[in-house]
Amino acid sequence: MKYIYYIYQIFIGLPVIIVSTIITALTVAIGCVIGNGHFWGYYPGRVWGKTILRAMLLPVKVEGREHLEKNQSYVFVANHQGAFDIFLIYGFLNRNFKWMMKQSLRKVPFLGFACERSHQIMVDKRGPSKIRKTYEDARNILKEGYSVTVFPEGARTFTGHMAHFRKGAFALADELQLPVVPLTINGSFDVLPRQRGLFNIVNWHPLSLTIHEPIYPVGQGPENVEATMRQAYDSVMSSLAPEYQGFVENPDQ
Repeated sequence: MKYIYYIYQIFIGLPVIIVSTIITALTVAIGCVIGNGHFWGYYPGRVWGKTILRAMLLPVKVEGREHLEKNQSYVFVANHQGAFDIFLIYGFLNRNFKWMMKQSLRKVPFLGFACERSHQIMVDKRGPSKIRKTYEDARNILKEGYSVTVFPEGARTFTGHMAHFRKGAFALADELQLPVVPLTINGSFDVLPRQRGLFNIVNWHPLSLTIHEPIYPVGQGPENVEATMRQAYDSVMSSLAPEYQGFVENPDQ
């Protein structure tokens, strides 16, 4: 069965990924030019995420959607197991949100242009003024009633385990007094370990997304930031598969 799946993904799965990515990027870019960037920046991406996971025949399980309130803005923080995290969250979180993503993604053909047009938040670390601009963009999105999704580790894992969380997302939530929602992703590392690259052969493995209870601010300032970050880290870790439990340092942080 493994080799049949490999043949299937080469001749069906991979072409679907390539074609759907190009179509989605063009749809988002054109839609954002003529219409509402907040609509076009989310709904085509949601269809894209579901299409790719279904084309790759990967089963998905989602738990915890009942923890989210309909009109509440959240700062979502997730572990970063692999490239398929993007498809999983986009397709199955069921919230209109913006990504906080690396500035380098601007250079990706089609994708970078679409992300820029749809007001995704590019994390630019090339100096204090660029960093301030990044967080100003995030503040504006949250004030408009949308949510933000962040990978606070800042880089995909090499081992499937979690590394340190960075404070940026939690400081942003503290400043605006917004709840933080931890997300645990399982299976993405098993599907495509980082070393193997996005367009190499992937493994069949179920995916799961656990949406934990929101962590509401208690006070404001450094103590609240630290407490929220620790609680979010523990929540994400608590639902990881047993083989990936425990901290492992990521040299790419």
